[in-house]
Amino acid sequence: MSERIVIFQKPTCSKCIATLNILKDSNEEFESINYYEVPLTGDQLREIRDKGLSVNDMLRSDEPLARSMNLSAKNLSDDELIEIMVEYPDLIQRPIVVRGEQAVLCRPPENVLKLL
Repeated sequence: MSERIVIFQKPTCSKCIATLNILKDSNEEFESINYYEVPLTGDQLREIRDKGLSVNDMLRSDEPLARSMNLSAKNLSDDELIEIMVEYPDLIQRPIVVRGEQAVLCRPPENVLKLL
């Protein structure tokens, strides 16, 4: 595969660290984006959705903020959920790795192997 690999991650996340280590060991070139420093846009989240991850896959529904907002009980559209995730990045699952037309949630980190 020759497409660029991009990992959207949070540096303090253990799954992100483990996924980054797999990528480093693979000797593949990749770009690492801390989405707390470079926030994901609604368009980027829609692109990730279109590459194979549903909006529900990308939503951290077990996050205390999601529970306090009662998101699971609301019948929200993809666009509504995306806008909430843009506003509250803690609600975005991590790490997400994209290569070409494929995106995977690396929970567990070994899921990144699907893209190598």
